[in-house]
Amino acid sequence: MTEYGRGSGSEPWHPTDPLYGDQGWGGQQAYPQQDQQYGQQDPYGQDQYAQGQYGQGQAQGYDPQYQQPQYQQHPQQHQGQQQHHPHQHAQHPQQYVDPAAYGGYQQEQSAQGYDTPGYPAQQYDPSWETGQAAMPYGTTPADPYGGQNPDLYGTPEAYPPPQPPGRRQAPPEPVTDWEAEPQEEERHPFFTGEDGDGDDEYDDEPADRRSSRGGRDRRGGKGKKKSKNGVACLVVALVLAGGVGGIGYFGYQFWQGQFGAAPDFAGEGSGEVQVEIPKGAGGYEIGNILKKAGVVASVDAFVSATEKDPKGNSIQAGAYTLREKMSAESAVAMMLSPASQAGLVIPEGMRNVWVYEQIDKKLELEKGTTQGIAKAKANDLGLPDWAKNHKDVKDPLEGFLYPAKYPMVKGNKPEDVLRKMVARSNQEYAKFELEAKAKELGVDSPWQLITIASLVQAEGTSHDDFRKMAEVVYNRLKTNNPQTYGKLEFDSTYNYIKNQSKIDLTLEELRKFDNVYNTYYYRGLPPGPIGNPGAEALKGVVDPTKDGWYYFISLDGKTSQFTKTNTDHQKLVEEFNKSRKN
Repeated sequence: MTEYGRGSGSEPWHPTDPLYGDQGWGGQQAYPQQDQQYGQQDPYGQDQYAQGQYGQGQAQGYDPQYQQPQYQQHPQQHQGQQQHHPHQHAQHPQQYVDPAAYGGYQQEQSAQGYDTPGYPAQQYDPSWETGQAAMPYGTTPADPYGGQNPDLYGTPEAYPPPQPPGRRQAPPEPVTDWEAEPQEEERHPFFTGEDGDGDDEYDDEPADRRSSRGGRDRRGGKGKKKSKNGVACLVVALVLAGGVGGIGYFGYQFWQGQFGAAPDFAGEGSGEVQVEIPKGAGGYEIGNILKKAGVVASVDAFVSATEKDPKGNSIQAGAYTLREKMSAESAVAMMLSPASQAGLVIPEGMRNVWVYEQIDKKLELEKGTTQGIAKAKANDLGLPDWAKNHKDVKDPLEGFLYPAKYPMVKGNKPEDVLRKMVARSNQEYAKFELEAKAKELGVDSPWQLITIASLVQAEGTSHDDFRKMAEVVYNRLKTNNPQTYGKLEFDSTYNYIKNQSKIDLTLEELRKFDNVYNTYYYRGLPPGPIGNPGAEALKGVVDPTKDGWYYFISLDGKTSQFTKTNTDHQKLVEEFNKSRKN
């Protein structure tokens, strides 16, 4: 068989074959030389179009028992002509068309020199235009597949209807099992510079200035393509620049924090700033307080200055008067100086009247403001229950403004300051278990122990005197004692009610003044404390000596001498009076 699909057998190529006609071969006919060249052989080894299913006999090399094509490879092109062989349909099922339709093709082929003898010409049927297909050639209603295997060739409904002359299309190019359709590389229009639809855009330009070839205008240049490549590069550059800048900034900050010098002011500063340092505050906490107050520039600078100063870690809690914008070194030095402490220091034995006056001065209040608040709000400032509602008490807070150092700056409220002092007293008194000690020592309540401690604090001249002085009090409180018969006869109680501190007092003056605080006039303890005792006085009160002391006198104002009888005591009084005359 020739590559034109025409064999040399007795039967011509049947016109019902879908490839009957020129099929794009440019009107070329088969030449005898080609039949001789190929020796009348079918290069595919079969010709399903010449087999008996078309009613035209068999071609050479075809096995009627085996209808599947033996070869599916395409023959090589011959003499530069387009490869299009009817046996390519070995891979594509036969099209089911109306055999009568090819009668119309005979007229066209006869006019072009392709007339085939033995097949009458048929007239063109306009129904072809509708695309309707009649029963395929060689089939019957009982055998709609014409002897073909539907598993191999498919059903007739799977193939398109025949096309009329002049409108027929070439069959699709075969796709073998081993060939895969090439995958087109996905390219995002953002990086290719194309629009989302994949079409290239060009600058709007009159059509007469552009040639239809290659997109070149008459000046020989290509149309300017609207590309996004420049914008993309700019965005990437900005992102990179921002990233590098951010890394550089944070890197510099890290380097500054790790290795750079901390910010600091220069000089001694100016103005005045009061700050309060709480108890237990460390270097960083103090630095934060000073930074917020505008004293130092940074916490790290202050901490560094405290580490350099040998006494930098000894800064105590309290109130300090400093300056604004001081160097960290100057701030540390000033806080180590007692002159900068802005708090109030209450010495041992001081009366509440003095404390109130000092608070008014520190807070720049009118005289008497703090004392009035103390009397009005005494029970709301934190006193324990055993210290409330005592009869004839001159000051209900007396004895509860514990001697210590209290931070105090302008703007504080007097009641807040008093509340801190009372709280400190409760804290210190709790260390001595006063309720248990009161029962052990034979007194009514802890309130009386505080009163005794205030007397010991007022009469004693040194800490070494407190235990003996406490024994004197306990011995004189005994109503059956042979020396005083229950009277204390302390000058300090008379001075308290007089709000004075005299030592040159006569017995006549002392014994005539009628007041519940005058222990020369009344037996027993005064209604309440006469001052604020310290820790050493409390220690002496809860642990007095037991040597039988009843009297005491200080000859030099620094130490006290104790005696057990009034006779011995009078000898010391005469000695004291001589020293006063000299």
